[in-house]
Amino acid sequence: MASTLQNYLRMFRKRIGLSQDEIAFLLGSEDAANVSRYETNGALPGLKITLAYEVIFGVPARRLFAGLVDEIEEKTKHRVQLLVVKLSKQKQDKMTAYKLAMLKTLISQPGTEPGEDK
Repeated sequence: MASTLQNYLRMFRKRIGLSQDEIAFLLGSEDAANVSRYETNGALPGLKITLAYEVIFGVPARRLFAGLVDEIEEKTKHRVQLLVVKLSKQKQDKMTAYKLAMLKTLISQPGTEPGEDK
């Protein structure tokens, strides 16, 4: 399996030819220290910064943070499987059957949310 970087912020920054200081300015930051931390996985940006990166690079967060997304997806799917087992042991009514169907959809469709087309 190919190794996926936690994030591709540095690559996209270099691609458009901006310095860390320039990206920091676009993000509304005082200096480039946080940009460096984000690029080297020393810190995770908050939602507003992540969305600003999307705007700056024109690339969805899912692609900017591909390795992190893969890690989160794997852990979440594991928890989904645990919940399926837990719900399967409960009394089966319409709501439980609906929940199980939705959860099984999550497991079977990699990288998508219920109702989302890839």
